[in-house]
Amino acid sequence: MELHMGNEMAGVALAGTDLMSRARAGDGRAFRALTEPHRRELQVHCYRMLGSFHDAEDALQDAMLAAWRGLAGFDGRASLRTWLYRIATNRCLDALRAGRRRPAKQWDIPGIEPPAPTGLGEISWLEPYPDALSDGAIAASPGPEARYERAESLSLAFVTALQALPPRQLAVLVLRDVLGFHADEVAGMLGTTVESVKSALKRARAGLQRLLPPTTGPERPPDIDPAARASIVARFVSAYEAADIDALVALFTDDVFLSMPPMPLEYRGRDSVAAFFAFVFGQARGFQLVPTRANGQPAFGVYLRTPTGIPGVGLFVLTVAGDRIGAVTRFEETVLPAFGLPPSLPGLS
Repeated sequence: MELHMGNEMAGVALAGTDLMSRARAGDGRAFRALTEPHRRELQVHCYRMLGSFHDAEDALQDAMLAAWRGLAGFDGRASLRTWLYRIATNRCLDALRAGRRRPAKQWDIPGIEPPAPTGLGEISWLEPYPDALSDGAIAASPGPEARYERAESLSLAFVTALQALPPRQLAVLVLRDVLGFHADEVAGMLGTTVESVKSALKRARAGLQRLLPPTTGPERPPDIDPAARASIVARFVSAYEAADIDALVALFTDDVFLSMPPMPLEYRGRDSVAAFFAFVFGQARGFQLVPTRANGQPAFGVYLRTPTGIPGVGLFVLTVAGDRIGAVTRFEETVLPAFGLPPSLPGLS
């Protein structure tokens, strides 16, 4: 048995060596065979760093092109996975430094003004990440240095907090505390010293602790069983589709938080969020919610029945805190295709 396993592992190593030789000789299929097992987790990595699904796709494409062109420079001292992370991380850092961000969108319905917000958000480029794409990456085991569970590190609250960190601190924290790379590996990826990595990580941890809401830290409410969670989500759907503001507000925590990137409007607290949803129901009714999942959280494509059809008008992502809903993030309908959701529902033709 041991001899068989040894022969099998040797065969795998030889196959990998053959693929590398062919890829370096310009074989695109061999290059894809080498890199495809890492592609999904690299996309999630780029998403954490950039906070935008579309920006992450662009950064990943740039990274793969750079890897293809620079394959001759891969010397094998680090693993191929680590080498690809180095390239992807630096492509993300380039994007962050260039400052190419989705601009904030102002309220643009003439003659109709929403309730005054309690605040204005700064992370206008935030986009949700489909669970259907993250499943394979979440299953990948983090390194021994990781401090965060994979699901928590992909939550909207966590990704939003990351965006407020300086780029180098952001990269170090994700590589060390989320992915679990050793300090010397991170230093090699970023072209710096271990001491510099340790210093940046210390500052990043302190900054993240200030930025994360209580619902994501050690003081977050205890999890409830899946059946109870599903019941809360089902009640949200029922209340929203019925435009029942009282039933909807009863599901929220006292400090519930509503945001709607790329619009900067933010509403915090039951009364403020209730006023906004009352405003929405005063303008339109006949909503239909189609379930999906984003960032490890319940999500819904939002559709509106009109005299001419049932177009998509947005996407909700819910954060369940204990036995209540602690946050609702509303995104524009442009994100629906990433979730495999149609631009409109059949009916009312």
